[in-house]
Amino acid sequence: MLRKEEILSRTSNGLNVFKHYIKTPWRVGRNFLNPLYEDKKASCNIYFDRNSGTYRMKDFGNDDFSGDCFFFVAKLHALDCRNRYDFIETLKIIDRDMSLGLSNNNGIAGYNEKPMTTTTKASTLYETAEKKIRPYSFQSKEFTAEELAFWQNFGVRVDILSLFNVCSVRDFTSENGDGKSYTLYSTQIEPIFGYKSKRYIKLYRPFSKIRFLYGGSIVDNYCFGLEQLPSKGDKVFITGGEKDVLSLSARGLHAICFNSETATIPKSIIRKLSFRFKHIILLYDMDKTGLSSSAKHEKDLKDLGVKRLLLPLSGTKNEKDISDYFSMGNTYESFMKLFLEFLDTLYSDTMTLLKSCEIDFNNPPESSQEIISAGDVPLGTQGNILCITGGEGTGKSNFIAALIAGSIRKEKAEIDTLGMTVSTNNQNKAVLLYDTEQSEVQLFKNVSNLLKRAKLNYKPEVLKAFSLTGMSRNERLLAIVQSMDRFHYQYSGIQLVMIDGIADLVHSANDEAESIRIIDELYRLAGIYKTCIVCVLHYIPNGLKLRGHLGSELQRKAAAILSIELDNDPSISVVKALKVREGSPLDVPLMQFSWDKEAGMHLYLGEKPRQEKEKRKEKELEIVAKSIFSTQSHLTYMDISEKIQEIMDVKERTSKSYIRYMREKEIIVKDPSNDTYFIKGKI
Repeated sequence: MLRKEEILSRTSNGLNVFKHYIKTPWRVGRNFLNPLYEDKKASCNIYFDRNSGTYRMKDFGNDDFSGDCFFFVAKLHALDCRNRYDFIETLKIIDRDMSLGLSNNNGIAGYNEKPMTTTTKASTLYETAEKKIRPYSFQSKEFTAEELAFWQNFGVRVDILSLFNVCSVRDFTSENGDGKSYTLYSTQIEPIFGYKSKRYIKLYRPFSKIRFLYGGSIVDNYCFGLEQLPSKGDKVFITGGEKDVLSLSARGLHAICFNSETATIPKSIIRKLSFRFKHIILLYDMDKTGLSSSAKHEKDLKDLGVKRLLLPLSGTKNEKDISDYFSMGNTYESFMKLFLEFLDTLYSDTMTLLKSCEIDFNNPPESSQEIISAGDVPLGTQGNILCITGGEGTGKSNFIAALIAGSIRKEKAEIDTLGMTVSTNNQNKAVLLYDTEQSEVQLFKNVSNLLKRAKLNYKPEVLKAFSLTGMSRNERLLAIVQSMDRFHYQYSGIQLVMIDGIADLVHSANDEAESIRIIDELYRLAGIYKTCIVCVLHYIPNGLKLRGHLGSELQRKAAAILSIELDNDPSISVVKALKVREGSPLDVPLMQFSWDKEAGMHLYLGEKPRQEKEKRKEKELEIVAKSIFSTQSHLTYMDISEKIQEIMDVKERTSKSYIRYMREKEIIVKDPSNDTYFIKGKI
């Protein structure tokens, strides 16, 4: 008896089988290109599986091509080891090709079967298989002009017939249920076509009373077109028959069919297809059988995301399936229109909601009003977030107080806003300050100081200041959301929102999910209430990037990021831009302010000299260059541009201007040995 255990024992637990069939150089435990398909990346290896005591293949790029040596040989010969008869054939192939001398033509035991007892005949399984296989023979021939015209009526070309192993049958001989032999002959009136496989043939007689016949043994999970599917795709259709598969394939659409519309669809196949295709769509006939079957299959396969598409056909004999749809003159474009209508139905709620978000160029939206700017550069606008960061003792609280002081003015009174241009609040909108760190006493003192800066001897009704230190972190965000809504309606709008200590709204600044949720919610609120939300981050940025997931989200969503840092003279604070949405942060002036004892507040000292600005630009681009070349010594122009865009969060145009500046300052230079690449310069 031919047993898999004997083959394993004769082949070093399957290792020699892999060595025999894989001709390209490979080693155990080392990645190589999988020979079972057009592998582009070496992510496959042979390893010893301690659990089974055999050598196995593992493909990390596509697990469908992982398995033992029997699986591998079966795949090479288009067989399926899960089918007992294909497994018998696989063992015979290994025994024959490797000259093991084990086969006695009496069958097999040992693969997904209980071991045979001594009272069981060794040939029982093989004989059972023989009874199920109906012997057949056939002769194929060239397609006649009439036969090709038949297929052309559905748009099916010769290359499609060849791809799917469809042949024209001259004659076919087999046995009926009583074991009597019969022969069918193809005629001009009754042509015979064959869907060929290695172990069977399915006959298609389109003009005969009995349209389908079989020869050999049709496998349980018969699926026509499965082998022709790509490894990945956007959609695959499940049709009622082979002709429909061919009609769709002729138009560049992927399709499969099972043995009939009423046949059970194996969930194992659909589950594998769901990883490869975005949409799996039932496209059955529009007659009574097709409609009831597709409805049943859609219900049974609902958990795998299978949907059904109904064709605009009457369901009569000549107008019921996709092949008829195309033969009636409909085109690929008209079918895709049907598919789009199908998607509109599928996504109706989403598309209705999204319609209101679509940009209408006939009615352009109102331009966002600038609330905070520096020179000619807008930093805080309606519907956006402005981030302010810095360390302890840098004057950060006084800087944000200056922004609030500017935003509560009704008229353009001359007040010191520390170099920032802040829009006046002529419409008496609410100005909201939420402090998550300081006590009520300290917050009272800070608000009193900002009123002094605003040259007011009273607190305007529109200014609302809250100390949230007594609340839990979960309660703080809820309080902000609900109070913003309340004050928006009370004061007919919100001029500015200041959240001093945004990190105290989350349990951890490194919690990615929570950070994304908080920033998305604040960004949404800024858009709803058409205001600018200023978020203060209480730690020093590391280089040109903010730390933590909270910082990363702010880096992405904020319209601008300002950093408050101490100058070389620690009595002077410097405001510099880390990011601006439009333009370069290095082009924003460096603004200075310092404490004035006589005035009892920080006062603006003006911009830093141009030389300082240039020095800062050169220094920070040197830091960027060091970061870029930290892992690679040679980079192309485009590589450098992409990395600058990633690190500094700027657009391509700005990154190219930085490269030009870096070359002028010899921060980067061309590689003398290959001018296609750049290397570090004097840094």
